[in-house]
Order: sequence, then C-alpha cells, then structure tokens
Amino acid sequence: MGRWRPPAEHSTALITREGHDRLKAELDELWRVKRPEVVKALAAAAAEGDRSENAEYTYRKKQLGEIDRRVRYLSKRVPALKVIETAPSDPQAVFFGATVEVEDARSGETQRYRIVGPDETDAKLGWISIDSPLARAMLKKRLDDEFEAQLPGGPARFVIVDVAYPDQA
Repeated sequence: MGRWRPPAEHSTALITREGHDRLKAELDELWRVKRPEVVKALAAAAAEGDRSENAEYTYRKKQLGEIDRRVRYLSKRVPALKVIETAPSDPQAVFFGATVEVEDARSGETQRYRIVGPDETDAKLGWISIDSPLARAMLKKRLDDEFEAQLPGGPARFVIVDVAYPDQA
C-alpha cells in the first residue's frame, strides 16, 4: 500500500479560447498520431523475443503509459473547462484574461503579466495562473491601485500601471 497523500487542490476551470484550442490539439495529436506510432513500435519490440532484457520494449511500455496518462487527464479536463472569450464590462479593472503591467513599489521595476487559466501558464511569456498568489491579489484592482501580494519570497507591494484585454490590444 502506498503512502497517503492529501487530495490535490482543485484548480480553476477557466481557460482562454487559444488555450482551449491548444489542449484539444494536443489531445488529438496524442490520440491520433503519437499513440499509434508508439503502439506499432511496442509491437515490433515485443516481437523480438525475450521481453525481460529488451530495453526497447521497456521504453515503449513506459512511453505508452505516459501518453495514456496524459490522454486520460485531457479527456476529463477539456470538457470541464469554461472558455472565457469576452472582456469584462469594466475594462479598467483586472479580471481573467487581462494583461496587467505592475510596478514593484520598492524597486520601481515593472513587469507585464497575463492572467490565464492554470492549464496554460507560461513563465517565459509572463502568463500566470489565476490561482497564483499574485493574480489573486490583483483581481478587481483598477489602474493606479496599490496592492500587497504574499509571494513565496515574502510579502511584496505593487501598483497597477496598465490593464488591457486581448481585443483592445
């Protein structure tokens, strides 16, 4: 019997249209392209004989398991997601889908973030999850509002410098 682990926190089931399309494309590619390729390679490796010392067979079994695990996750997650395509009625306030420029109150450095769903975060692009501490602290704030966020490195103060939505940009 394995160790008990507490259940994972439920993430927000919001996503942008682009993120939803990307997840559906990934699911489609895994199911229609990659999985059949791996199954074919697995069958070829199994036909080689002794499976106990067959590294190719072991590798392909592991690869198939990873693909199946991701397909199962996406098959459950994609239908549960709610696509948000419209900008809010108040475009000066921070809500889901906003691109927000914030200024660190101490250092004066500015950063640009886009608030997206947990399934489409990308640190390189500055896309942060709506479930992140920084995004939660920003929600419903308006231009020139100052707010404090409890970040992993400790509390930090920011000022909202700009708020934009994709259809405005």
